[in-house]
Amino acid sequence: MTESARNTNLLFITGTRADYGKVEPLARAAHEAGFRIAFFITGMHMMKHYGETRLEVRKFKGASFFEYVNQRHGDTLECILSKTVTGLSDFLYEHRPDLVVVHGDRIEALAASLVCATMQIRSSHIEGGETSGTIDESIRHCNTKLCTTHFVSSETAKARVVSLGESPDRIFAIGSPELDTHALPSGVSLEEVKSYYQIPFNEYGIAIFHPVVSETDTIEAQAKSLFKALSETKKCFVVISPNNDPGTEKIFAVQQQLPRDRFRLIPSMRFRYFSELMKNSAVLVGNSSAGVREAPFVGVPSLDIGSRQTRRALSNYVGTSTAFEHEKIVNWVQTSWMKRNSRCDAFGNGSTAMSFVNTISNPSFWTHSLQKSFFEGGY
Repeated sequence: MTESARNTNLLFITGTRADYGKVEPLARAAHEAGFRIAFFITGMHMMKHYGETRLEVRKFKGASFFEYVNQRHGDTLECILSKTVTGLSDFLYEHRPDLVVVHGDRIEALAASLVCATMQIRSSHIEGGETSGTIDESIRHCNTKLCTTHFVSSETAKARVVSLGESPDRIFAIGSPELDTHALPSGVSLEEVKSYYQIPFNEYGIAIFHPVVSETDTIEAQAKSLFKALSETKKCFVVISPNNDPGTEKIFAVQQQLPRDRFRLIPSMRFRYFSELMKNSAVLVGNSSAGVREAPFVGVPSLDIGSRQTRRALSNYVGTSTAFEHEKIVNWVQTSWMKRNSRCDAFGNGSTAMSFVNTISNPSFWTHSLQKSFFEGGY
């Protein structure tokens, strides 16, 4: 442990089960290196409807935890944004960490990036420079422009961040953090996972379908079409509940009508349990980033549905379909079932956390000015 690490406070912002799976490996490696770790827990973590996953975050040993309820069920995104800005502003006024770490493209991340920029607090953005088909991409690029430094998943993402005017010396291509977890044994057996979540199937696929905020008028029809197709495959599926974006209740309503003998609905899963479940899955279908990034890493066939992950996949093994291409979905599931692929390392090889710690342990990382200027030198 270096003296600089001992006296350096890192604050990780987490609002969902998904972003916690991303930042947890980074926080754990930083904690082991001697940095002081704290989590600002908000968003879906605080809601019983989504499994109250704040309790999972609190299992991280050696960290400090701060909880903030930033929404009521049914709040609009702009309302959640304003509440989160207010809560984080008050928090950071009292607690000024040396570095705030935000991930991706969620409203909570945008609020944190904005508050840090206006309060002159150093911040790092995880997994910027990526494309997708919805408002998420715009939020992700906003975070890039607001944050001090960037930890991206690939050289392709780094090039995009440079194209946004960020200096290459502020951008570190380290891979995707959650792959560190998938690269290691989960620590639980598949039998333990099935027992804990009452999954009765011998063979199963995983289905994860989130709302798309720009498609709320069709999201119910999309969900009905997708799950009708999955029903007609005669296969069994573990269905992970959608996130809390507008339109989620329409998806929930469709999922509640699925036959329980072939569909097991689960609000949320412990990340290591999900890792073990996915590694043994026959296929993964839906519009989660797990389908374009994590499934290819562990060799599981994946079918990306709709526009939410448009242009994000880097593996040739990821199939694509709209939710309304009924026969295509049925045929893909039946022909891809249990057919393992070779591991795809396009988003990293499982050493992201160590690269992160090596970077923040370098004194030069802390010398970047909080005042940025547009970089026009190319890459």
